[in-house]
Amino acid sequence: MNRRALLVGSLLAVCGAAGAAQAQVPGRHPYYLHALSDLRAARWLLEHHSGDTGARRHEDIAIEEIGAAIAEIKRAAINDGRNLDDHPAMDVGGGYGGRLHRALDILRRVHADVAREEDEPTSRGLRNRAVGHIDEAAHQVEEAIRDLERHR
Repeated sequence: MNRRALLVGSLLAVCGAAGAAQAQVPGRHPYYLHALSDLRAARWLLEHHSGDTGARRHEDIAIEEIGAAIAEIKRAAINDGRNLDDHPAMDVGGGYGGRLHRALDILRRVHADVAREEDEPTSRGLRNRAVGHIDEAAHQVEEAIRDLERHR
């Protein structure tokens, strides 16, 4: 009887330890939350401008694309079991002169994060659509930079 109780106790301890260890292991795609934070930072950089009308239309489209990418990534993050209330700190350094370049750098980094391999079949389409929105946002920021450079 004591051997049996010892065996059951040992099994419970092993299962409990395995469950605790599994809770600490990040999900299959740990980049979603960081990507959301970076996209919010890029959107903030584009929304807070001094108002050059030539570049503004591209910035507005980029902001819409970033919003669409955020929505897709949120859906993918939910599929991956992520806590969407976890908001890592935004890194929006850089001055006014470089805000578009900073936003573009962030979008490129987000592309690299989100475009990673996705094991969850239901999240692949979401990921692919998010990458498309991110790429279009980056293209629009590049166009805004070109417009600013043409008008200098």
